Amino acid sequence: MIGPKAIIHLDRLIHNYHEIKRYVGDVPLMTVVKANGYGHGAVPVAQALQKEGVTFFAVFTIEEAKELRENGIIGDILIFSRMNREFVEAAADLNVTLILSQKEDIEILKDLFQRTHKRPKVHLKIDTGMTRLGIPYEDAQNIINDLMYSPEIECEGIYSHFATADEGDPSYAKWQFDRFNKVLKIMGKMKFLVKYRHFSNSGAILNLPESKLDIIRVGMLLYGAYPSNEVPHLLDIKPVMEFVAPIVTVRRVLKGTFISYGGKYKTNKETNIGVIQCGFADGFPRPWYVDGYVLYKGEKFKIAGRVCMDQLTVDFGNVIPQVNETVLLMGKGEHGSLLVEDIGQKIDSTPYVLFTAIGGRTERIFVDK
Repeated sequence: MIGPKAIIHLDRLIHNYHEIKRYVGDVPLMTVVKANGYGHGAVPVAQALQKEGVTFFAVFTIEEAKELRENGIIGDILIFSRMNREFVEAAADLNVTLILSQKEDIEILKDLFQRTHKRPKVHLKIDTGMTRLGIPYEDAQNIINDLMYSPEIECEGIYSHFATADEGDPSYAKWQFDRFNKVLKIMGKMKFLVKYRHFSNSGAILNLPESKLDIIRVGMLLYGAYPSNEVPHLLDIKPVMEFVAPIVTVRRVLKGTFISYGGKYKTNKETNIGVIQCGFADGFPRPWYVDGYVLYKGEKFKIAGRVCMDQLTVDFGNVIPQVNETVLLMGKGEHGSLLVEDIGQKIDSTPYVLFTAIGGRTERIFVDK
C-alpha cells in the first residue's frame, strides 16, 4: 500500500521492557496496552510481551480485553473503564478483572452473583485526588467494610491513579500517595487483605519510586518515550514506532511561490518541493508545520505550509529526492531520529496524544530483529 507506515520494532519493545524491569527490580509489571497499544498494535505488542513472561495486562474496554483473549493472551487483564451491567457477565466469562469505582458497582456484582453465581475479579479504585473515576477518599472505609461482608464479590486488588506523577513538582503526587497509604493502613487494621496494591505508573517510576508497592502499571515507557520532559531520563529506552511516509512527487518551483492552504509558506529561493503522502487524517500532527521538519537521509527538511488532510509538502532545497523514497515523520530509523517527545514539546502536546492519533490509512508493519 502506498501511504504512511508505522513500523513497530518489537525488539525495541522487549528491550524497553527489560530495561524497565532492571530499573524497578523485583516488582512485577502490569503492561498497559489500551487504545490499541498506544497506537502500536495491542495484539502483537501483548503477544510479544507474553513471550517475555508478562502475566498482567491492562486495557480500557471489554472489547479490548476480548480481542486479547481471542488472540492467545492468557494472563490477567484489568479493564480500566467504569463497570457496567451490560458487560459484567462477559467479564466473568472471559476471566478478566474489573474496577469497582462507585458504590453502585457493589449492587451490580451482587445481582450478577444472584443470577449466575459468577464472580468476576475486581480491583477497588480509590480517588485520592484525580477526581475522575474512583471511590471518594472519604468513603473508602465504608466501602471496604461493605466488601468485607460481601462474599459475592472477589476483591483481588486496590489502586489509585496519580494526577501529576510526570510533572516536575512531586508535592501533589506525594500527597495523593500519603492518602492512599492511609487507606491501606485502614485495610490492615480491618484485616481486609488483597493480592495487589498498585499506584505507580510510567511517571512515578522515575519521579516517585517509593510508590512501587506490589505491581507497577507501565505504559508510555514501554513504547520508548518519556511521559514528559519533567521526569528524569534515567532509562535506556528506544522508540518502538518508526512513522514514515513516501514521497509521491517532486517539483522545482520559483522563488516567491506560495505552498499549501492559506499561502502560509512562501519560498525564499528557487527550490524543490516534495509531496509526502501523509496528512492529518493519518495522524500527522497538523500544528507541527509551524516549526516542524521531516528527516531524509539524516538531514532535516522544513515542512512547507499547512498539513493537508491526506498530504504534506516539504522544502528539500537543492536536494532532489526520488519518488517512492520515504521520509521519517517520527521515531527512529534509517533516516535518523526524530523523537515524539520533541515534537510534543514544540506543539504543546504529549506523546500520548501523538501516538494514539496515528491511524487513518496508516499501515502497521511489525518487525522483530
